Amino acid sequence: MTVLHFTAGYVPSIAHEDLAWHTLTYGAGVTRLEVKVPILTPAQILAVTQHIKSAVQSHIKTMAVSDIVHAIDLAILRLLDVNHEDRKRIDTLLPIATGMDATMLRHNFSEYLQTFRALQLRRFIAEDFSNPKMLDEFQPRITGGWTKAVGADLVTHIWAGNVPGLPLWSLISGLLVKAATVGKVSSTEPICASIFANVLADVEPRLADCLSIIWWPTEDVDIASQLFQQSDIVLAYGGNSALSAIQNQVPVTTRFLPHGHKLSFGMVSQSALSVVRAKRVAAQAALDITRYEQQGCYSPQMFYVERGAQVSPQEFAQSLASELSALAHKYPRASLSLEEASHIASWRESHEFAMLQNSEIQVLGDKQDAFVVVYSDTPLSLNPSPLNRCVTVVAVDSLLDVMPLLKDQRPYLQTTGLATDPETLLQLGEALALAGVTRICAIGEMTSPAAGWHHDGRFSLADLVNMVDIETSTEVAANQLTHYEL
Repeated sequence: MTVLHFTAGYVPSIAHEDLAWHTLTYGAGVTRLEVKVPILTPAQILAVTQHIKSAVQSHIKTMAVSDIVHAIDLAILRLLDVNHEDRKRIDTLLPIATGMDATMLRHNFSEYLQTFRALQLRRFIAEDFSNPKMLDEFQPRITGGWTKAVGADLVTHIWAGNVPGLPLWSLISGLLVKAATVGKVSSTEPICASIFANVLADVEPRLADCLSIIWWPTEDVDIASQLFQQSDIVLAYGGNSALSAIQNQVPVTTRFLPHGHKLSFGMVSQSALSVVRAKRVAAQAALDITRYEQQGCYSPQMFYVERGAQVSPQEFAQSLASELSALAHKYPRASLSLEEASHIASWRESHEFAMLQNSEIQVLGDKQDAFVVVYSDTPLSLNPSPLNRCVTVVAVDSLLDVMPLLKDQRPYLQTTGLATDPETLLQLGEALALAGVTRICAIGEMTSPAAGWHHDGRFSLADLVNMVDIETSTEVAANQLTHYEL
């Protein structure tokens, strides 16, 4: 057996030998991965937060936002270089840690990293701030007076590990608003954030003391309590029960920004269901399902397909199953845990039993296939699948008929992948917005949010700052106190 070793985390102010380390183990068969993650005592948490808060005032708060963008761009460029040792390390370790296919991860990770190139980051900033210079200094307001956006002194990020590289979204957001960052990596993916932090410190030494990447056991409330008391904002990803437990530990004076369980789905209109178009849409839908094994909040778990076109909803479901079968050979499905395998088997069996009672239900794909497509010829309310390439296709007379089927899941709605014509795009968009959907994109792009997207309908950057206004009255009064006033 080959055993690989990796030291995760990034703690700029405490020597390696003075930290406690916990070992996380991944992989099975011929290759195993052992990852050491740093655990800080409450006293060390206090020391680290004080250190990075001081460094932020001396360094990142004094930097122009354009310089921060440049530094992030340099770090991302290094990670995009598949021949660089840092990128090779990611490409080697991530498949072992996640169990996902190495080729799929390598391709998807490169696409994901391009979201954080300099041009995209400038769009990211412009999305939340009409004048990006307000992150550097007071800027004039059209209505009079002046405004500046001041990033929090310390943002704590608690990351989930369901999607590799997910921490980069919030970590980079914190940097762009000039906030100190402490991030807690997930036990299921502690790699990407750790490597990025070390690369960033290498390419821009002024940022080296402005962030820290650590880990602690979920049950250790003392560490969390000490860190939350030092934080201005706690930003957390995870299941709703985990987020509720975190919120109970966050002081009432600390801003809490949770990103919990979400549910996403696709919609295919008649206009997309000619023979040629339907095959193309099915191929794109299969990619959305396959990427990250539906682990992302933006991954589709159901598709609603309109009747009355050249290709029927049932034929679309068959085409989708064929595309998933082809992708299973190109990108083998991740290894399933016993719990995941049991959940999929139970879900499949429940629909096979329903099929015996109801001819309008079909289960496509054999039991040995690395996917399951369930087809329903009658409307079904939106419900989650077991993930790992399990999806339901539902026939409807009109896509507008879908809206009542979403009602029970309104608190959890996020992304809709849409294939429709321009004439109905805005009509469906209005209906989906009222139903509670916060992101609408093309099928095939569901797992690739655009730079600056409003995650769960919120602002990625604006939620991390306080807006400080100098009102017109202050300027008028100041003009009356000049040395040259008559």
